[in-house]
Amino acid sequence: MKFGLRYCNTGRYVDPIKAKELLQAGEEAGFESAWTVEHTVVPAGYASSYPYSEDGRMAGGKNDIPLPDPLIWMAYAAAWTTKIKFGTGILILPQHNPVVAAKQIATLDNMSGGRILLGIGVGWLKEEFEAIGVPFEDRGRRTDEYVHALRELWSAESPTFKGEFTSFENAYCRPQPTNKTVPIIIGGHSKAAARRAGRLGDGFFPARGASEELIDLVRKTAEENHRDPTSIEVTTSMPDDLSEVSKLAKIGVGRILVPVTGMAGLPPAIQSPEEALSWKNRIEDMAGL
Repeated sequence: MKFGLRYCNTGRYVDPIKAKELLQAGEEAGFESAWTVEHTVVPAGYASSYPYSEDGRMAGGKNDIPLPDPLIWMAYAAAWTTKIKFGTGILILPQHNPVVAAKQIATLDNMSGGRILLGIGVGWLKEEFEAIGVPFEDRGRRTDEYVHALRELWSAESPTFKGEFTSFENAYCRPQPTNKTVPIIIGGHSKAAARRAGRLGDGFFPARGASEELIDLVRKTAEENHRDPTSIEVTTSMPDDLSEVSKLAKIGVGRILVPVTGMAGLPPAIQSPEEALSWKNRIEDMAGL
């Protein structure tokens, strides 16, 4: 079982000094990865429903919270570390130009020594899409196509792609990622997200709990698409009941993300390697790992 930290570009860790302390402490304690989250803008009074809270509002209903761009935050944090990986949990892929995103992500991966994990999602905040100028209704199709375009730009000697939303021919995009690819992890707790992970993903990230039903759907879809279902790594957030971690491991979850803002029975924040190690040891002990 791998352990990561989430969501590291929020709260106290918007401050660059505290971000540095967090990542260096987490790395020294043995955390495998650190994860960020994305919203470019949060229009006030949005009518869209946030899928991870009962009232349909994120961040307790606050709209003006500081939320650094995940890729730029990760670039800053990677410069202070050597081993810990960095993941987006998630990047709202259909809001990005895939050619520009491919360049940014490949550069970050290349300069960090292959430490980037690209978690992606289709997004839920329609008003944000409108502010950016991207159609909301076709975001699923855009996401699927953009995944193929990213991989072409990252791996091909002379990248060429023709799609509904993006096309390019002999478009050199250098540097390419360290391994000529970046793991793409499909985020979402819906059946559509699970099927997308089975078709296209290197991983699956149902942010709020990984049900056996969704994991089975990922594997079934992978088999239907002639892919190895065991190659799709499942990541999920730390459950409120730490004894559930061992059960998650048994159904195939390979990575657990611990919130950096704290949870029951754990310190409220990480400020030193000792505190980070305390988190990790206590989780493993309570989970029976």
